Amino acid sequence: MKAIVGVVGLGIMGGAMARNLAAADRRVVGFDIEAARRAELAADGIETVDDLAALARSAPVIITSLPSPAALHATAQSLAAARVERRVVVETSTLTLDDKLEAEAAFRAAGHVCLDCPLSGTGAQARTKDLVVYASGDTASIAELKPLFADFAKEAHDLGAFGNGSRMKYVANLLVAIHNVATAEAMVLGMKAGLDPHQIIGLITPGAGNSRVFELRAPMMADNTYEPATMKVSTWQKDMAIIGRFAADLGCPTPLLSATLPVYASAMARGHAGHDTAAVCEVLEAMAGLKRRG
Repeated sequence: MKAIVGVVGLGIMGGAMARNLAAADRRVVGFDIEAARRAELAADGIETVDDLAALARSAPVIITSLPSPAALHATAQSLAAARVERRVVVETSTLTLDDKLEAEAAFRAAGHVCLDCPLSGTGAQARTKDLVVYASGDTASIAELKPLFADFAKEAHDLGAFGNGSRMKYVANLLVAIHNVATAEAMVLGMKAGLDPHQIIGLITPGAGNSRVFELRAPMMADNTYEPATMKVSTWQKDMAIIGRFAADLGCPTPLLSATLPVYASAMARGHAGHDTAAVCEVLEAMAGLKRRG
């Protein structure tokens, strides 16, 4: 049995990581404030606890996958209150640099090491370990955790100073935001022209117009099915706001990202908040006056 690892936040990403770590013969201890998520993990035979202090007492390495700055700061406070010896916190959430730095300082003040390690990949990719870890922070700790990263991701890279992982994630997510809407735009153009959506996928995938986002999202668009979500539109709104603020602070223009904002906002307004971001296809279908047959 490999070393014990704690996972805090058992949503789409955290739950997938916990399951993959358990499958890699690690003892996993999971915690989420929502009892239903703890129950889902427990149903798969993975140990869960109902408070973070219990997790901290048993796990020398803790992975956090959290939805908001408030959740991260609450986790930092709870870990400090647990008064356990040095822990390494692998922070994988997509949050602002200011929030990450504030949390890192709180963890450090309590005697712990915090690494900024956002992930490139969707929930579907997380289930198959098709993730890339953008690790940043203490180099020695990152090196020690390479075997752990390999149990839930296909690649892990040390980007240097704390915060560089998040900077890289913002760059990656900018492309994802654009590619997702571009995929929908292409699919709607093809369908409006009378082409079969599944044939479109079969012919785009081997050609120059392909992208990983197209491969992941075009099938959902072709099937007109946006559940279960691999990234919810509501969560994506948060991520896009972070990228926009980051770029604005740098004085860096992002015209294509800006062009996608109304499309995602329209998806929210049309009731797709809990659906996969591929649902932007339905927005463009409505704009095009496209009525699917069948």
